Amino acid sequence: MRIGLFFGSYNPIHQGHLIVAQFILNQTDLSEIWFVVSPQNPLKSGTDLMDEADRLEMVKLAIAPQPLFKACDIEFSMPRPSYTYNTLLRLGELHPKDEFVVILGSDNLEHFDKWKDHERILLEYDLIVYNRDQITGGDFAKNQKVRLMKGPMLNISSTLVRSYRRMGKSVKFLVPPEVEAYLDRMEE
Repeated sequence: MRIGLFFGSYNPIHQGHLIVAQFILNQTDLSEIWFVVSPQNPLKSGTDLMDEADRLEMVKLAIAPQPLFKACDIEFSMPRPSYTYNTLLRLGELHPKDEFVVILGSDNLEHFDKWKDHERILLEYDLIVYNRDQITGGDFAKNQKVRLMKGPMLNISSTLVRSYRRMGKSVKFLVPPEVEAYLDRMEE
């Protein structure tokens, strides 16, 4: 199987993540998309990070209606911070018959040189890059292993969702109803 790995903190998962994943699934030869929940992204501070178990549970709730989406917690049992290349190697060991493709936004591609072992990722794996905020992806976008995709653009972010929650504003339609209910329960 050819599996897309959609890495993220999912702090929390929102409709933008789901729409991008479905668009990529529809437009490519991927059999499934796995949402790889990263406990700690080495390029982000973890000060506003919800508990990893809660983030994983919200991903599971959000993707439940789409059987070709899977939640992946592989990085929970790996050294921290999480490095994509190490995760790719581990998944390859566990699933030797599958081919993995990295899914990321053009904003991340533009700073791909900051990723640990980014050269090896580009040599060994295909990347599917969705356009985000009109960011081109820089020189990495020209690499033959990179497939750029222009899909639906929604200016939704986990930061926006958290900000609205802090202000007591509704996040209805920004996150799936099950995720909103989970967030409500977390605050009780």
